[in-house]
Amino acid sequence: MSTILGIVLAGLVAAPTTLQSPPIFQPGAPGAASRVISADEAVRLSRSTFTGADVGFMQHMIVHHAQAVEMVDLLRTQGADATVKRLGQRIAFSQEAEMTLMRDWLTARGQPLEMPGMGGTVGMDHSMHAGHAAGHAMPASDTPVMAGMLSPAQMQTLAAARGAAFDRLFLAGMIQHHQGALDMVDALLATPNSAQDTMLSDFTTSVVADQSAEIRRMQSLLSDL
Repeated sequence: MSTILGIVLAGLVAAPTTLQSPPIFQPGAPGAASRVISADEAVRLSRSTFTGADVGFMQHMIVHHAQAVEMVDLLRTQGADATVKRLGQRIAFSQEAEMTLMRDWLTARGQPLEMPGMGGTVGMDHSMHAGHAAGHAMPASDTPVMAGMLSPAQMQTLAAARGAAFDRLFLAGMIQHHQGALDMVDALLATPNSAQDTMLSDFTTSVVADQSAEIRRMQSLLSDL
């Protein structure tokens, strides 16, 4: 009996190993397929890497989110529809949390929170600071701080509205605002080697999912007002 067992064990030891490691999949960008990568590539990608485009995206998106929060601040006192107000509160809550995430991401990588030339833009009240020169009021600009944001003129018009008129302007403006964020994500994903940082990749996926859903919700509310 022991002889038979010895022969079996010897055969197992001598037999070549046929087991293979399971494939490693790297998730694709939103709408793109996943791909199989090597173990070495998985290790490389697991390290926190980022590009200048990644940094610029985060810096721009902080400014973008800040305006959305500003719009919701106006909604709290000047809007009329309770459903629109609840939606606005959810938007502000999520965007404030994302602003904290983006600041932490930049700080952890030793990057400035603001892009050169954009100092003082974050948190600026566009509706109240339409523009002044030598003490004389200037017409509010129709040019937004960046593509996708509301222009100072649009913010001024929003700040002057009340009630149902405000609600309609808010929804139309926030739809424009959200679409601008989706365009920013698309531009980043189209930039070679960008958005490969794990946290940034998760963030952009969340932005696409959440803001696309909110756009559909706001379009529905706007059609009912």
